[in-house]
Amino acid sequence: MSTNALRDAWATLVPDRRDDPGNRHGPLPPLLIALTVVTGLVDAFSYLVLGRVFVANMTGNVVFIAFALAGSHDFSLAASLVALLAFAVGALLGGRLGVRFAAHRGRLLLAAVVAEAVLVLASYLYCLLVPHAETGGSRYLLVVLLGLAMGTQNAAVRRLAVPDLTTTVLTLTITGIAADSRAAGGGDSKIGRRLLSALSMFLGAFLGGLAALHGHAALPLLPAAVLLALACAALATQARSTLPWTGKP
Repeated sequence: MSTNALRDAWATLVPDRRDDPGNRHGPLPPLLIALTVVTGLVDAFSYLVLGRVFVANMTGNVVFIAFALAGSHDFSLAASLVALLAFAVGALLGGRLGVRFAAHRGRLLLAAVVAEAVLVLASYLYCLLVPHAETGGSRYLLVVLLGLAMGTQNAAVRRLAVPDLTTTVLTLTITGIAADSRAAGGGDSKIGRRLLSALSMFLGAFLGGLAALHGHAALPLLPAAVLLALACAALATQARSTLPWTGKP
């Protein structure tokens, strides 16, 4: 990785001083990296434990629905449809939060992450308290809870409009790494941030996979809930900030 890429990645994880007028996104980039790790953890749980369904990656669910309609018995049409609907309702909630906190991006993300943390923690506790929670009707309840959480996150992050940090979708991010590279005639712009985003999703999915396959089935949700709680704590300190990054990007 080039020096510029490393510098770009470092600037994403450790933004400039909060009072720097040129710091357009304040503390949002490292928080969105943390939410990207959460996405990997939660989708690892949903796919590996709840059975080939995503609660964050709706592109995957649309494809799974098509496979099920084509006659494949490896994918659940009902589970994918429920996940898609729950995600859409969560996105609606996130959209409403975006309107409610349109003047302050820090408060918007705080409200969304609080809602997400409650839903993820509830899912984790439900798995601990209910035997075989990954089967039957319990499975669909978990899909709904996590779909709502990830839809809320996705809508809020979309409203924040921090470039290359969508927290759930990596297709355009990976495309940008190649298409904007020097080999393609570009300026190698934002490659560090883009690689960091992709690696964050990979890390979350990898750790979630290890936890689900070699530990307790619900274990991927615990670090996800912890990361969300830490993000809430960090955002709470910024709720009264009036620095430029809190306004529209």
